[in-house]
Formats: sequence, C-alpha cells, structure tokens
Amino acid sequence: MVFKYDVIVVGAGHAGCEAAAAAANLGSKTLLVTMDMHKIAQMSCNPAIGGIAKGQIVREIDALGGFCGIVSDLTAIQFRMLNRSKGPAMWSPRSQADRQKFSEKWRSILENTDNLDIWQDMVTELIVKDGAVCGVKVGMSAVFEAKCVVITAGTFLSGLMHCGKTQVAGGRISEPASYGLTEQLNLLGVRSDRMKTGTPVRIDGRSVDFSVMGKQDGDNDFHKFSYLDFEPRPLEQKSCFTTSTNEETHEILRQGLPDSPLYNGQIQSIGPRYCPSIETKIVTFADKTQHPLFLEPEGVDTQEYYLNGFSSSLPLDIQLRALRTVKGLENVRVYRPGYAIEYDFFDPTQLRHTLESKVVKNLFFAGQVNGTTGYEEAGGQGLVAGVNAHINCHGGKEFVLARNEAYIGVLIDDLVTKGVDEPYRMFTSRAEYRILLRQDDADARLTPISYDLGLASKDRYSLYMSKKEWVERLIHFIKGYSVKPAYINGFLEKAGTAPLREGCKLVDLVTRPQLTIELLSEAIPALKSEISKISNRREEIVEAAEIQIKYQGYIDRETLIADKLKRLENIKIKGKFDYSTINTISTEARQKLQRIDPETIGQASRIPGISPSDVNILLVLMGR
Repeated sequence: MVFKYDVIVVGAGHAGCEAAAAAANLGSKTLLVTMDMHKIAQMSCNPAIGGIAKGQIVREIDALGGFCGIVSDLTAIQFRMLNRSKGPAMWSPRSQADRQKFSEKWRSILENTDNLDIWQDMVTELIVKDGAVCGVKVGMSAVFEAKCVVITAGTFLSGLMHCGKTQVAGGRISEPASYGLTEQLNLLGVRSDRMKTGTPVRIDGRSVDFSVMGKQDGDNDFHKFSYLDFEPRPLEQKSCFTTSTNEETHEILRQGLPDSPLYNGQIQSIGPRYCPSIETKIVTFADKTQHPLFLEPEGVDTQEYYLNGFSSSLPLDIQLRALRTVKGLENVRVYRPGYAIEYDFFDPTQLRHTLESKVVKNLFFAGQVNGTTGYEEAGGQGLVAGVNAHINCHGGKEFVLARNEAYIGVLIDDLVTKGVDEPYRMFTSRAEYRILLRQDDADARLTPISYDLGLASKDRYSLYMSKKEWVERLIHFIKGYSVKPAYINGFLEKAGTAPLREGCKLVDLVTRPQLTIELLSEAIPALKSEISKISNRREEIVEAAEIQIKYQGYIDRETLIADKLKRLENIKIKGKFDYSTINTISTEARQKLQRIDPETIGQASRIPGISPSDVNILLVLMGR
C-alpha cells in the first residue's frame, strides 16, 4: 500500500520534532517516522536544555514558532540564567528538564498538530528518481511517497556503542541501530564519515550522600525560554549537587586505560574536544589533581541522576571503582554505565543554506547527521529544514538566516561553508555579532520573519508587538526625562556612583553600570509611575529596555559592521565560475571553491584556506 505526503521526516529526535512541527504548521501534509513513539524527543544525554550560546538558540527557536522553549519551560525542574557575573548582553538561559515529561509533552504536541501523522517503524530505503527523492520504504513493507524528505536520524545510522571491550550495535542504549541509508546515500554521491560521542553513568540517588556535596539551586525569577505569556515551571524545582574527583580516582582510571576504547584503538572516529571523557581529562590534563562533577536530577518522580563531567567508555568495574572514591559517592549504585557511541554523519558542505542536499534534490539533513552535537543545535537545524521542505513543496522564497540575524544562521553557515572535523557545538565565540544575537532580543530579531513565513501565530505576533511598543515607550520616556543634582545626588552616593554636577537626562544615569531602571525607579516617582503602566510582562519589558540603553553604542557599531559586510553577501557567484581554470588563485582555493561552490562572495570569504587576495580576484572577475 502506498501513502502520499508532502514532507516525510525520518527520526523523532529534537531535529525531527521541530522539522515535522514546522512543516505541518505551515500547511504541508507531513509524516514523522520514528522507531519508537515512546522515545520522541528523548534526551539521550544530559537532561538539560540551553547554556552558553545554546540558550540563545532555544530562544531563537521559540521566536520562530518552534516548541523546544515551550516544552522546556513546562517540564523544567531547575532554571538558571548563566553568566550573571557579566553584563546582561552575555546572559544565557539553561534549564534542567524532567526527562520523561519532556518527551511526553513533545509527543502530546505532535499528536495534536494538524496535518501531521506519526508512523512507528524503521526507514530502510529512500526512493530516488531522476536525482530527486520522492519517498521512503519502511521495515513493515509500507511505502510512503513525498515531495520532500528530511533525514534527522541522530546517532542511529550504523550506531555502535562501546563500554570497555564490549561493543553493542545500537543508536542509544537498548535501541537498535539503523542500516542501509548510509550505503544508499554513498552510492548517490553523498559523502559520509564517522564520529563519536559519549554519555556518563546514571546514578541511583538513594545511594548518594548529598550532605557532603555542594548544593546548586536554580533561579526564582521571571526568566524562562519562551516569549509566550504563560506561567513557567509548574513542576517541583530540584537542586543540583557538586563534588569532584581526586588523585585516587585518577589512579584507578589510569589503570583502566589499556581497556579504554579511546586508547586501545577500538574507536577510530573523533569525539567532541570541548566535552572530553573523564579518561581523556586525566591524560590531557595530567597535572590536575581533581575535576569537577555535577549531579543533575532526571525528574521529579525518579531517583535517577546524571553525573555531568564523568562521560566514559571505560569498563564497568573501572567506572564503579573510580566513582566510589569520590566524596559522597562512596556507596554509589548505578542504573547503567557510561558508554561511547560511534555513528555515521554526512559532509555538511554538500548542503545548501536551506539544508537541502546539493546532490539529491528535495532531500534535507538536520541534526547530528550533519556532524553537530546538542539538542539545541539539532532543533534549530530541524526547524530550518522543515520550513524549507515545506517551501520546496508549495513554492516561496527560501528561508535562510544570516550570521547577523541568529545563532542558527551562524551554525548553518559554519556547517555548509567550513564543514566539520569533530562534533560541532555552538559557542558565543563562533558568532562575530554577539551583541546583536542576545538571548533577550531573539523575538525582536525573528518573530517578524516567522510571522511573514506563516509559522508564528497571530497571537504570538501581537504579543511581540505589544512588548515592542512598551519597550519603545519606556526608552522614549527615559531619554526625555531630566534629572537635577539636588534631587538625585543623595541617592547616587548611596548607590556607590558619582554625584551629578549639573542636570542630565535620565538615560545618562541608566547607562551607569552601578544603576538599573528598577533601582532608579525607587528614587524617581515619575519613572516608577511609567513602569506601573505596563500591564503584564513588566520585568521582561524593563530588562529589554535597559539592555538596549546600556548597549546602544555597541549595538550601533556591530550593526554598521554587519551592514558593510552584507554587501559581500549580495554578490552571487554560484554557477558563475569554473574554479579549476582560475590559475590566479591558489591551488587550495581552487579545490575548496570547486568542492563547496559557494553561493556568494561573502560565503567564499569564510571558507578556510581562502585568502583575501583570492576574494579580491573573484571580485575583479565579477567586475567589482
């Protein structure tokens, strides 16, 4: 029997969920295929969402009409705003989630989304005709036809798990690997390679002495991920706990190195450099006598804890012996050991910025199959792929985010322009426009774009416009209100900042690092009255206004730089050159330009190995 759809999404991880929801909500008849409906949006590793740069991506997904932020808020058991010691432009939200409820909430959303069907099975083959994908075949012999297919298979393609010398095929513990798709795609010309990631031991909280550990509580304020107007964190809030390894721990771990898959040649692929296993830490940082560990709760109804900082593929007995030397874990019991996993991924330089394959038409890739790691990076890619799959089916302008518009834009441009040689994780340092890409202003950057696409709802857009009007009104008041020295100097001295010698506008006081709008409102009744007029989301609006005021100079400067560089993005060069014949540029540049075939001069300039002189030659050839 043959079933017909517009878009088929293969895999229901974080990329697949966002892709399927986006395509369906835009009006495409969509099918989501997953091997296990009980593992939809499974948090395979850390039960947490967000963090430095990653939290900004979640807020961007939310502003675009995705669901990761909403689900995180509704299932949060701890929320923290990281980087509080720095200025508010550097803050990043992070949330511990109830793992089971996170998956259940996502499944509920998907099962109640119009235009979206779910099918539990394994995709065994893509149907490709005349260089374009047109459907999939699944294990139960059903055939599904489609105009577009999105591959979001995570770590399941030829997945192989390692724990000591034990090797088990699978995409996640107790879940089978998927075979056949990589081989088929290779035959079609899509390049693949292998990567490795890992996950720590899971601990029974009843066997932990929390009294000797540090306690880490969450924040209790208005911050959350979603910009929608609802009360966050309905679940009981839980604490995280901190401890550390010691020299005895490290000695036991060293004894296990000969049986470590990472050091005995068993694992050949490259793992994430920024999140090393505990055995890698003791080798790379041999002079360190301890490494921090964090016990993170997995939910409100379970004793399971995730041991952040102890990712390992060492034999089980070594893991247990080492753990029992750690303060508070002397009598620890575990639910399952840590393990490493190798899996197939596909060279992302073979993708367009829409995440459509350059090799097979109407075939999209998102998530770890593109060489990334992290739920947030996967979700951002999934949303972009789902939107563009819908556009391929029904027409319209392709959906591409620029580097100065979103961290998601930086992520995708890095992937398709530079490729990957290790699992890619987003960092703030990867973005050259960090002041423009703040967590507080993702709605201002992206909600209008999403609304024009038809993804953000009218209610969401109205909520954003209301916030925008209130922020502008508050900033206008602050810029126009005058303050006299006699009236404010006593307050300023108590606040530890210099008194005024002459009158000034209130905005000049707000820019001082020691002062905030809320603090000043206690001394200036007119400001307090203006703030009181804000009917709801008051704290969020005041914070947004304050950040804009304090960082206006930096924002203006980065905007100017971005506008200048944008000119290079407007010079289209795709298909205009046979790079192999341009002898005036370097051999390396010819080879890389030929392989990647960049869309614009701007993209070409970001390819590793392309020098400024190479770019200048291309500009000359374009008549510039």
